[in-house]
Amino acid sequence: MDSRFDPERGGFTELRAQLLGRTGITGPARRRALARLTDGWLSGLAADAGVNVGGVALVAVGGFGRGELSPFSDLDLVLLHSTETPTSYAEMLAERLWYPIWDSGIRLDHSVRSVGGARQIARQDLPAVLGMLDLRHIAGDPELASTLHRRVLADWRADAKERLPALLASCRERAERSGELAFATTPDLKESRGGLRDLVVMRAVAASWLADCPHQGLEEARSALLDVRDAVQTVTGRPTDRLQQQDQDAVATLMGLDDRDMLLRHVSAIGRTVVHASDLTWHRVGRVIQGPGRGAFTDAGDRLIRRPDRTPLADGIVEQDGEAVLARTVNPATSPALALRAAAAAAQAGLPVSPATVVRLARTRPVMPEPWPPVALDAFLALLGAGEPMITAWEGLDQAGLISEMLPGWERLRSLPQRDPIHIYTVDRHLMQTAVNASALVRNVSRPDLLLLAAIFHDIGKGLPGDHSTVGAEMIPSWLERLGVVKADVETVRTLVQHHLLLSETAAHRDPDDPATVARVVDALGSESPSAVLDLLHALTESDATAAGPAAWSPWKASQVRYLVDRVRSVLAGEPVPDAGEPSRTEQELIAAGGTGVVIRPGETGLEVTVAAPDRPGLLAAAAAVLTVHRLTVRAAAARSIDGTGLQTWTVTPEFGDPPEASTLRADLVKALDGSLDIAARLAKRARARKPTTAAPPAVRIVENASERATVLEVRAHDSPGLLAGVASTLSGLGVNVTSARVHTHGAEAVDIFYLVGLDGSPLRPTRGREIVAAVVAALG
Repeated sequence: MDSRFDPERGGFTELRAQLLGRTGITGPARRRALARLTDGWLSGLAADAGVNVGGVALVAVGGFGRGELSPFSDLDLVLLHSTETPTSYAEMLAERLWYPIWDSGIRLDHSVRSVGGARQIARQDLPAVLGMLDLRHIAGDPELASTLHRRVLADWRADAKERLPALLASCRERAERSGELAFATTPDLKESRGGLRDLVVMRAVAASWLADCPHQGLEEARSALLDVRDAVQTVTGRPTDRLQQQDQDAVATLMGLDDRDMLLRHVSAIGRTVVHASDLTWHRVGRVIQGPGRGAFTDAGDRLIRRPDRTPLADGIVEQDGEAVLARTVNPATSPALALRAAAAAAQAGLPVSPATVVRLARTRPVMPEPWPPVALDAFLALLGAGEPMITAWEGLDQAGLISEMLPGWERLRSLPQRDPIHIYTVDRHLMQTAVNASALVRNVSRPDLLLLAAIFHDIGKGLPGDHSTVGAEMIPSWLERLGVVKADVETVRTLVQHHLLLSETAAHRDPDDPATVARVVDALGSESPSAVLDLLHALTESDATAAGPAAWSPWKASQVRYLVDRVRSVLAGEPVPDAGEPSRTEQELIAAGGTGVVIRPGETGLEVTVAAPDRPGLLAAAAAVLTVHRLTVRAAAARSIDGTGLQTWTVTPEFGDPPEASTLRADLVKALDGSLDIAARLAKRARARKPTTAAPPAVRIVENASERATVLEVRAHDSPGLLAGVASTLSGLGVNVTSARVHTHGAEAVDIFYLVGLDGSPLRPTRGREIVAAVVAALG
């Protein structure tokens, strides 16, 4: 055995522990040292096993082949043998070699292959070829290792046009399964899109010679991501690539970062760098696979060289090989708006900006005058209005620091995490996606430019103390004045930023049939053209919500917002507040049938349950209880009364299994209302079986001045089975009527709004309201 590992000096496990325990060596230096130490140990084991003879070789593949060893990385090893060496002999040597590794506790991924067999597997299996492209000789016959690597590389290049599309498909499937590194709350550092696996893929694409990947910042991204994985494995003491929430503070401390938010910003920035490079890489691959580019040929003496076409895109910007580049006569130092114009031209044409062009623009960096010249603002708006290609163009400038230079304050938003479970993106990426979504709605508004500006800036107040809408509204004038936006337009965008949540929150948490609800929106618009501002706010609301994530916008939510907007528009046109909206067709059928009726239909985000019954105290509580005992989780609900009929619309999802039949729900609702079903006992049984949570205590309050015809009660609590039923039952037992209700579940938190009147139909007195609050708090425990 290698003398470095004799008992006198300590074995490999001891030396490895000493290396990992040294505080003076971290990052790439420690990974290289760990790889060298492991190589020496394996060389000694191979010699003891007889692998130092001809015809066999020990090679490392995958991460170990690249020397990327984290504290608990496994060893991916292949014992190669020649055609002349019997497989049985090679397997005997392998057993001698593998057992000491297993005994050491090191995780091992191993195989025994002939050179021809390994080559054949590489031609059939994508993960195998990705590993073998990084093959590295450790012990034994070096010619076997070099022969296999040479042949695998040659095969990869020969088959690249056929195999790269399959590799792209596997990357997309992996992204669907593992999510985005840049935006996940518990990212997988290896498998998530933008993670270590994508870096390996780009190395493989470059090795194919079919297309190259952008190299700017990629090696730094690889090293930084491996540093994070090293810290994660050090903190957890196990081989993991997942950055779990419970480990984030400790990992941040180990890496010298202030807190977990800074850690997630760091990881997000790495992921976005990798994704931007990966997207451009696959764009180039697609251009090559689709066929040779156009262009004339120049005689270079011994060969013809294709001179690529340069198709004009805009003044000073041309397309070359599917990327936007600067025209040869352009001098970036004389045009401060050139970076914006290049990005806008590229995005409008659906192209990326060439990385070399971005580097050239970043190196020149002429100072943008303030306020911006009109050509710069026009280019900025053209970029924002380009739709999905805007993301790639913006990211290219942002990676080079050009966005932060043009928009002081943007750097604070860059990769800023959002703790709201509804959001799937960081703050800046959410703003970009909102602009993309808004670009599809510009035909719905009279001022598309103001919609796009509000979309990209509506959340600039996030991450600062105070309500982000109010903070953002205070900040936005200075941002827009820098861009050269005229004062009247600044005021309109300020209104949009201040109230960008108004329509969605009002539609969800207020009764749109209450005149006070409509008045609240009308008062907020406060403009010389309130109808135009209403259209802008409506489009911004949809753009913002759809950019947040699927939980933030649904057909039901869209219909609620649209209903509210229609009522506000009527008032702005000088008409009286309309009567309550007409019942839906389903509600009309139930009303016509009389008695108690239940209809279940599939919806976009779950099941839609419509309930109609003669209105009476306790109807809401009974319906909520019946849904709960049938294990239907309430996601949203609205309740109202029309001409003596109580109408309820519920959005629910089954906890498990198939949902009950509508007839079953109706029968239990009838029994609950006539007292023949002890629904309270059924709820209590469910409550006893539920494990207690450590959630924050509930918050219950009377919302002042929310309505002139009812007292509005707001209940915020951790969602749990029976929560709504319990609150509604408490209200019914206190002798108050619920005239309407709005129920929403955001992740694990419920926000329930109840419009309450006394038995005489009037709003409750203040003292009575306080009694109600105290009783509900007590009921919630």
